Amino acid sequence: MDGLEVKLIECPRDAMQGIVPFIPTAVKVEYLNELLRVGFHTIDIGSFVSPKAIPQLADTAEVLGRIDLHGSRSKLLVIVANERGAEQAAQQPNVTYIGYPFSISETFQQRNTNTSIEGSWHRIARIAEIAQAAGKELVVYISMAFGNPYGDPWNGDVALYWTDRLVNELGVRIIALSDTVGVAGPDDIRTMFSALIPSLPHVEFGAHLHCTPDNWPCKTQAAWDAGCRRFDGAIKGFGGCPMAEDELVGNLQTELFVELLGSRGVRTGLDMSALMSSVRRSASVFP
Repeated sequence: MDGLEVKLIECPRDAMQGIVPFIPTAVKVEYLNELLRVGFHTIDIGSFVSPKAIPQLADTAEVLGRIDLHGSRSKLLVIVANERGAEQAAQQPNVTYIGYPFSISETFQQRNTNTSIEGSWHRIARIAEIAQAAGKELVVYISMAFGNPYGDPWNGDVALYWTDRLVNELGVRIIALSDTVGVAGPDDIRTMFSALIPSLPHVEFGAHLHCTPDNWPCKTQAAWDAGCRRFDGAIKGFGGCPMAEDELVGNLQTELFVELLGSRGVRTGLDMSALMSSVRRSASVFP
């Protein structure tokens, strides 16, 4: 992966989590094995959260035990919502990254992890200890980084404040700014990344942008122009956060973004034949 100009994180977990009909575990495993051949830097593969909250991902441990990592260079990430989930994730030998959604919207933090922002802070401090003890790296998603639909107070300084604390108090080194419900405009994205990246140059900042087919080019361009080189996406743009609103806002569509990067001479390191095979396979996975 050395020398690549961008890190691409594929998020089948985000793509699947809001789907109500249960996708059989065997179907998930076949699809994930396709993705593991593509060459993504990281695959956000599942979550260790309450099966009552996200029933679609209740089989994450089984999936991790059945996938074929042979010959794949992709690293695996799972999402957790509390210390118990972190302990489960820490026991998975194939997992490199433990992700936690830290919201700067009080309402969404309650909806997503059933605790307040202050409670979430204490929770993530403990999760950081669990990850470090297990040799896993913590990835923090700043949920609602660009605003929220609930009327909770928000401005850019709020995101900057919590990001600074995550880095300097907990030692977090990978932070993804999440446009959880797709409210961010290009100026919001450019302003946030332009403020954070130069001030914390030792931190890897990523963009987890929920987009529409019309606005993904301007959103990704804004992040790129501001220096972001880590992008989350999902094949076909499937997904969104079921804990945010009733209507899911899709993810950045991986294959379109990769095509755009290629047209600009950006090296992704992906196997394009394997990517197209995964795109075709997705039709048998998602309703």
